[in-house]
Amino acid sequence: MLYDINLKITYGYEVPVSGGRHLVRVLPASIPGRQRLIAGAVTCQPTPGERSESVDFFANATTSILFRSAHENLVIRMQARVQAEATPLTADLSPPLASLPSQLAACWSIDADSPHHFIGPSPLLPEAGEIAAYAREIAGEDMTVRQIGIAVCERIHRDFAYDTEATTVTTTPAEAFKLKRGVCQDFTHVMIVALRSLGIPAGYVSGFLRTLPPPGKERLEGADAMHAWVRFWCGTTGGWMELDPTNNIPAGTDHIVVGHGRDYGDVAPVIGVLKSYGSHTTEQAVDVIPVE
Repeated sequence: MLYDINLKITYGYEVPVSGGRHLVRVLPASIPGRQRLIAGAVTCQPTPGERSESVDFFANATTSILFRSAHENLVIRMQARVQAEATPLTADLSPPLASLPSQLAACWSIDADSPHHFIGPSPLLPEAGEIAAYAREIAGEDMTVRQIGIAVCERIHRDFAYDTEATTVTTTPAEAFKLKRGVCQDFTHVMIVALRSLGIPAGYVSGFLRTLPPPGKERLEGADAMHAWVRFWCGTTGGWMELDPTNNIPAGTDHIVVGHGRDYGDVAPVIGVLKSYGSHTTEQAVDVIPVE
């Protein structure tokens, strides 16, 4: 599936900012066997005084921008063409949960894709007793790791309501869990904490959803902005699997990956610092359009 993707993020400042430094992660990734970035560009208005491109530890493409002069608005745009490849679901080769620790111990890699980076608490995802108890209710003793991941995904989708007004970007998983409401970031964070509490390595995936569904299918939640879903480790043979708890589906050709991380903090589209005071507004618009 070939897609043209357009993203626009607009910041409006109550008081002009006199400078700022930002790290931008919005460019889709190239992943062998999954998707290929054919062409892509990130632009900013006003033009930054300094700009550089790099790749972070988790192999996410980053753009660093620095402003020295005052400005009232900042507009970040990303345009890309991406080829998404179908990845059919294979047989369940994941081990029972009791066998996962031995497979994890046998993994000596500490590269970006190593499950060891995704097993314990991370900066935005501390342990949460209520979520851990919730996960234990779902996981049966005779279930494989993949079956547990699918069951947790289905349960969160059933128990939580998609509500763009219920939470903010700083809402913790424990707070979202009590509300049983939120957006894709909340669904994803709760599922990651639940899986990690069981000893299953799990991480955060940021990206985009197809804007317009195929004929006869419903529009997916989260298609108007950057989206998030979960990847979890199914053992040495099973490898990584991705599930979207917001829509209760496996991530497929409708999901375009931007980055991987331990939690939202590792893949936030824009982070940085400003010299200013007062409030600011943020608007985000996304189009992911299939190319005929």
